[in-house]
Amino acid sequence: MLMIQVKKYYEHKTGNQLQTPEYDMLGVTPLHIHKSKNVHRVALMTLGNEVVAKMRDSFPASKEPEEAAADTLVRH
Repeated sequence: MLMIQVKKYYEHKTGNQLQTPEYDMLGVTPLHIHKSKNVHRVALMTLGNEVVAKMRDSFPASKEPEEAAADTLVRH
C-alpha cells in the first residue's frame, strides 16, 4: 500500500501520470488478499522499480538525489 501512496504522491506533486505497465500487467493490488505472498512481493518490487526509474529520469544527473528531490518539491 505504501508504494501506491508514493506513486500517487509523485503524481500529485509533479502533475504527471506515472505509467506502470509492468505492474498493471500483473493484475495485483494491495486489495487482492487472496493472492499469495510471493505474488504480492513480485508486484511490489515491480511497482517500486517502475516508480524509482521514473523518479531517476526526472532528476538532473548533475545533482545528488536528495538535492534533486528537494528542488522538485520546491518547484511543485
